Amino acid sequence: MLRAFLTGGATFLQLRAKQLGSGAFLDLAREAVGLAHAAGARLVVNDRADLAALADADGVHVGQDDLSPADVRRLVGPERIVGLSTHTIEQLERAIDAPISYVAIGPIFGSTTKATGYAAVGLAMVRAAAAIAARRGLPLVAIGGITVDTAPAVIAAGAASVAVIGDLLRGDPAERVADFLRALG
Repeated sequence: MLRAFLTGGATFLQLRAKQLGSGAFLDLAREAVGLAHAAGARLVVNDRADLAALADADGVHVGQDDLSPADVRRLVGPERIVGLSTHTIEQLERAIDAPISYVAIGPIFGSTTKATGYAAVGLAMVRAAAAIAARRGLPLVAIGGITVDTAPAVIAAGAASVAVIGDLLRGDPAERVADFLRALG
């Protein structure tokens, strides 16, 4: 799957393996980082700052129930990317004071691939979140239920980028990545 995404032109990927044991996840992360870097792409590891550092990943992405961004930063250092998921204005307000590289908001639309426990926030939240993130110069990543058809509206609402899982798996993954890149210009 990673090879297909890279073939399609993906330049920033997140490796998620919630059910994989630490050793197997580290092996997978090392291989994924090698493939991503060979293609000129960056890769962050979901949740596991320790494995991101050991695999020499470009960074780590954490959620509200994971290690704090400050603790992640202590583990991965000042140069690696640290991203943080948020779902509410209150979480966004706290996030902009954290030592992060980008902030994510979502789910924008209903998501079938990840249960967040939060309702879809819509494009109005993307606009509000973009304004909050801009106060610190943080890029905003929108996630959750985004399709090739809705991605342009999400970017127009203020997101710097979109994170996608489900819609990349409809048809050939390499072609779907290329479709997103064309749709977003």
